[in-house]
Amino acid sequence: MVVDAQGRPLRFLLTGGQAHDAPQAIPLLTGVEATHVIADKGYDSNRILGFIGAQGAVAVIPPKANRKILREYDQELYKRRNLIERAFNKLKHWRRIATRYDRRSLYFLAALHLAAAITWSV
Repeated sequence: MVVDAQGRPLRFLLTGGQAHDAPQAIPLLTGVEATHVIADKGYDSNRILGFIGAQGAVAVIPPKANRKILREYDQELYKRRNLIERAFNKLKHWRRIATRYDRRSLYFLAALHLAAAITWSV
């Protein structure tokens, strides 16, 4: 999920439950104009960091512990990552989303868009 500076959802991309989120970072960020991209350690890969840099944004992603050369990142700005977690929490207040009530992904995505639209209006 991509959220704006106020923590409002902008874009979703559904994957299988067993799939990792990191491979979907580039498709999610394509076409998004941002000055900074805040994400957790799971998105610390050279491919994602290179894509963010090519878009003209600054990556605010802490380096994984197994990196040989640790990168610097803005720790104060990283504290704003809680907006992303709050956006997920607001969407999970909808039982239909929290329990993945819908069997078809199309219906689930429609419910996500509806819930996101309502969180924008609050």
